[in-house]
Amino acid sequence: MNFDVIGDIHGQYDKLVALLKHLGYSESTGTWRCEGRTAIFLGDLIDRGPKQLATIDLVRGMVDAGSARCIMGNHEFNAIAWVTPDPERPGKYLRDHHKPGNREQHQAFLDVVEGTHLQREITDWFRTLPLWLDVGGLRVVHACWHQAFMDRLSPLMGPNQTLTNELVLFGSQKGHWVYEAIEAICKGPEVELPAGITFKDKEGKIRHEVRVRWWLLEVRTFREAGIVPPGNEQMIPDIALPAEWVGHPYSGPPVVFGHYWFTGPPKVISPQFACVDYSAARDGPLVAYRWDGEPELSSEKLEWVGLR
Repeated sequence: MNFDVIGDIHGQYDKLVALLKHLGYSESTGTWRCEGRTAIFLGDLIDRGPKQLATIDLVRGMVDAGSARCIMGNHEFNAIAWVTPDPERPGKYLRDHHKPGNREQHQAFLDVVEGTHLQREITDWFRTLPLWLDVGGLRVVHACWHQAFMDRLSPLMGPNQTLTNELVLFGSQKGHWVYEAIEAICKGPEVELPAGITFKDKEGKIRHEVRVRWWLLEVRTFREAGIVPPGNEQMIPDIALPAEWVGHPYSGPPVVFGHYWFTGPPKVISPQFACVDYSAARDGPLVAYRWDGEPELSSEKLEWVGLR
């Protein structure tokens, strides 16, 4: 099977249609298809962009027709938690509606579904999305292939690496290991910065932890590992990472992931790793990796639309 792995869309329906056409897909019998190929969407279908429902309808139609597969991103998980009552706080939800930033991040989706039957119907569909996929020779995940967490989660999951109600509950409780696991897989692992060190993320929020480049196997310092907005690198100390973050060898098949808002002309990170999120939610391109069974990833297999 040949796969086209497509990065975070965030409601950018027009870019999605343009990319599918560029890849040779066409609309037939109500859905998009390309003979001999299957699309894999890496999640984060919603929030930020202008055409939320059209994006979901297109992707869901392809999944239902068997011409695509889709995994869960952190925005789909957040949407589920937003509508799931918190059993320990009557009248509240697993994702706090009043915590600063939560509504703002989710507003584009809420604008078109809040208070309608569509909100529950769509989030119920999100619950059917696997957290990751291993298609034999290729692995796909929204943010991080974290084998230790995946091994621990797998016995507790529903069919095809889906989240149960219990995992959604525990995955919303900071401090629970399930929360840490889902955070790592859907948002990427983080490490706490040394005391007194902070930086502002891309949305202006003050961060006391820094997300790390888990795909770099030889990093030794906070600065080498940390993912921060351009120009903020010097705010991260060039001192040794905690011992548990040094050296995390990966020996499996290639991994394609999204989530990280890469910039510049798309290219693979290494023969083992490729990110296909290049900020399509803003003014970046929507990117796909065309996998045809090769054991090593190549920048020549990346395709995109919308790069200015």
